[in-house]
Amino acid sequence: MQFNFFPSRQISWYMARLFLTRTFAVLMLLVVVLQTLDLLGNSGDVLSYPGNGDPELWHYVGLRAPQIVARFLPFSVLLGTLVMLATLNQNSEIISMKAAGLSAHQILAPLIATALGVSVISFVFNERIVARSTAALSAWQAVDYGPIPRDSGVKSNPWVRDGNNLVNAAIVAGRGNEVQLRKVQIYNRINNSLTTIVQAPRGRYDAASKSWLLEGARQFDVARGTVRNVGTVRFGRDIRPDQFTLAKVDPDALTFRELEAAISDLHDAGRPTAELEGSLWHKLSGPLSALLMPILGSVAAFGLARSGQLFMRAVLGMALGFAYFVADNFSLAMGSLGAYPPVLAAWAPFFLFLLVGETVLFRTEE
Repeated sequence: MQFNFFPSRQISWYMARLFLTRTFAVLMLLVVVLQTLDLLGNSGDVLSYPGNGDPELWHYVGLRAPQIVARFLPFSVLLGTLVMLATLNQNSEIISMKAAGLSAHQILAPLIATALGVSVISFVFNERIVARSTAALSAWQAVDYGPIPRDSGVKSNPWVRDGNNLVNAAIVAGRGNEVQLRKVQIYNRINNSLTTIVQAPRGRYDAASKSWLLEGARQFDVARGTVRNVGTVRFGRDIRPDQFTLAKVDPDALTFRELEAAISDLHDAGRPTAELEGSLWHKLSGPLSALLMPILGSVAAFGLARSGQLFMRAVLGMALGFAYFVADNFSLAMGSLGAYPPVLAAWAPFFLFLLVGETVLFRTEE
């Protein structure tokens, strides 16, 4: 007897079509609701900058919506799976498939294959769109939703130590000796007591003198409470340009290759990279979480609808899915603290819940 992992072509396409329509319908509903709530909470900040209006609000939506899509796509796959399988079970379509000789894994095979395609789309979407929109939104928020430099490599709000003093820049653009700073603040301290604050709209690295130049600087005297113009200021002879570009690496704002390069640069500079390595691996394991959702939600499919436990099975599938996301966030947090190795922090929840889903599938099938 020849064994086929997939059911017939008609059934496979039918289930894949149902799965995709339910998943993206749930995703669209979640994005509309959550984007509306997010816009209500942040529209005041966007409009508070002089000159901002409706175009800036739509620009904010365009930058924020990809983040919401990326975050809630696995949730949508889970909910879409539960809605689809519960409906098929209630209509006795699952029973008909099993009566035709299909096993549980054969019934789920089209969903798993389709979910794998969704995972690939999710990864490409994160790399091509989400990383760029996150970087642009972070840079825009750093300047209070005002004009930002049109540079795809901008970084926002890094802090660097200059001896006993602290230096902060709202925007950092460029690499190497071409690094440019925007909205720079230097907190001069003596014996850990703040004495003066130097502010400048822009700064740059002077390779000839191996120091930094601030233009149009103003100095605030903390003790006297006075402000005076100091013009051009030199500082930070011990600050390398890469200390600004590597001082704050946002893994969500970088693609896989860019984050890998940043980790390599930090490693060469002797900086700790365990947290970023966990985020690097999670860029692969995160999209693959969509692959788990049909398995975790399969408890809603196998069981007699007339037994009265269909709702409880759907709740169990939802609980398994949400437990995975809790475990995933917990594992990443432990990896950030150094309690878990980066690879374990990123991949342990995936394989753990893959085993849990298979176990529940075998034990709950009637």
